[in-house]
Amino acid sequence: MQNKRQNVSTKLVGFNIDLIGLKAKLHKNHLVQQYRDAMYVAFSEGMAFVFDYGVISTWSLTDEEKSQLLDKVLTCTKQNSENHDWETMPYRIQAGSSLSIRDDQIRLPDNDMFTLLAVSHALAQSEKLEQFESLAEKTIGEHAHLSATLAKTGKIPLSRKALARARGSLFQTRSDIVLRYNLLDTPEFFWEYPEHESNYLQISRYLELQPRVELLNLKLATINELLEMLAAEQNHKHSAFLEWIIIYLIAVDIILYFGH
Repeated sequence: MQNKRQNVSTKLVGFNIDLIGLKAKLHKNHLVQQYRDAMYVAFSEGMAFVFDYGVISTWSLTDEEKSQLLDKVLTCTKQNSENHDWETMPYRIQAGSSLSIRDDQIRLPDNDMFTLLAVSHALAQSEKLEQFESLAEKTIGEHAHLSATLAKTGKIPLSRKALARARGSLFQTRSDIVLRYNLLDTPEFFWEYPEHESNYLQISRYLELQPRVELLNLKLATINELLEMLAAEQNHKHSAFLEWIIIYLIAVDIILYFGH
């Protein structure tokens, strides 16, 4: 029998999780309850929260329990994310104290499910934000040479088809982030349970969610600029192509005229 640890572990598993499908797989062996975009899953001596935007947060589960839960979650997950480890923090309960976090250690006033859910919301958003950050950085890095080449030579050495593919890649990345961007707002859960919002805000401040969101906005702006640059270059190539067609047609017309 594994010893239970007082740890909270969070893991990004993919872009989306089907909570309805997952509930059908879990309800026979676990008490489950959905709170908007999060689902509570009860264990004998711990609990877990599964967020529909692709993140799991577990409280004092054994490695075996986490593995079993993860296996079920992955069957209901779209676009599984690989190479994402569990992020673990120790925590302790100190009755009568206020919630605090320092040096990646959390102190909780109680073990109430709503207290743990409030903290999990911030931890889960941090994991999701990290996914967005990595996606934006990777996309910018893959296309940074284009702007450097344009600055140096005045043109981008790509065919019209390659330019279209590059624009499509940038647009896809921006859409993937923007369409899910509201996930980084204060969760709707706190509209119904505002008394727990202060716990969420304290953890989100520690994890620097707001400054990181602002930095993500700058990265999205960079992607927009790259899109505009490629669009302008593609239009230029298209205009040049049309000009050559017109020149060719005029030349053919002149040849035919004098040929007669």
